[in-house]
Amino acid sequence: MVTRVILWREGRVTSERREWDGAVEYEAEMYADGVWTACRALAYPALVGRPEVGQRVLLNVTALERGLGTGGYAMVAAILGTLPPDPPPGPGHLVKARYTPLQAMVLGVDEQESAFHQILADADDLSGLPVVVADLHSSLPAILAGLRQAAPGARVAYVMTDGGALPAWFSRTIAGLRQAGWLSTCITVGQAFGGDLEAVSVHSGLLAARHVAEVDVAIVSQGPGNLGTGTRWGFSGVQAGEVINAASVLNGRPVAALRVSGADARERHRGVSHHSLTAYGRVALAPADVVVPTFDSLLLDAGQPGFVGGNPESAPVGDNAPIPLADLAALIDRQVAALFAPVGRHREVRVPVNGLMDALRESPVGLSTMGRNLGADPAAFLAAAAAGRHAAGLLSS
Repeated sequence: MVTRVILWREGRVTSERREWDGAVEYEAEMYADGVWTACRALAYPALVGRPEVGQRVLLNVTALERGLGTGGYAMVAAILGTLPPDPPPGPGHLVKARYTPLQAMVLGVDEQESAFHQILADADDLSGLPVVVADLHSSLPAILAGLRQAAPGARVAYVMTDGGALPAWFSRTIAGLRQAGWLSTCITVGQAFGGDLEAVSVHSGLLAARHVAEVDVAIVSQGPGNLGTGTRWGFSGVQAGEVINAASVLNGRPVAALRVSGADARERHRGVSHHSLTAYGRVALAPADVVVPTFDSLLLDAGQPGFVGGNPESAPVGDNAPIPLADLAALIDRQVAALFAPVGRHREVRVPVNGLMDALRESPVGLSTMGRNLGADPAAFLAAAAAGRHAAGLLSS
């Protein structure tokens, strides 16, 4: 028996709210059980065309109805009663979101019709390119903040895997970082699409970052959204371990950013998330620099949430689950011990976080992880920024 897996609604666009690279957000209404209900809707013009105010649209509300991670959007699947114009003919035969009703054909950076095919045909070496690996998309601006503080002129590629959102266009973070000049390029790999360059695999995406985009550092994570089932292996961030392997086999320098929280009420994500411990401890078969943030001498401005001087105080974190910083540091030390010798295979890299709060506050995009901002969970962003700081140090080594 086939179970219906999509909830469809008729909708109508009432006003346009805002747009960013590749996406337009609308105020809309959706019809169900004889009632029109207000909602926010998101359209990707490259996929479905650009709805106008007053037009009827077909909405996919599956995740919205369940309160899942679509940012609170109904997704526009089609404009009813009209077809968008055909795109101009062009090269490319790489199909992504394959065999779905919205499969898209793009030009792969390494396919035969690409101008870069000859460059990548036999490419097999990253020549020591630092590759910072993270579980969550929300780590991206924090990693960049730490990296840019130490190496402001570094060219950086973001390689987006398909563990979360497939369209890079969903991410306002990518758009804002590009606009601010913090990112040189975005490369979408696997089933993900919408980047400046499209690649079939993480391996080809990393090689494109090195040999086509010619960046100094690559940052790899899944797109917005994170699928998890509360089980040891059932989470999309398991890809982080696989990226470590890819970077290593291509002679890159993998740098593992830990997913850390001092505020998450769920024990499995307290301190270092089990996502990081599983991905790096069990999935990654090659050694990486695992960056452990050290909170000694962390100085924050008076009145800011956090810890003052060399005697850390309890942080005002969210979810009614505060952890004093000294206790958090001790917990992290216990959790990561198995990643390093004599049990584990990774290299332990201790990175101080002093000065990184200032760098994080300068982010051109908002910082938010699992609904918590910088003030609510500073440790989450400091850990990511520390990985960026370490990657910057590798550029001069």
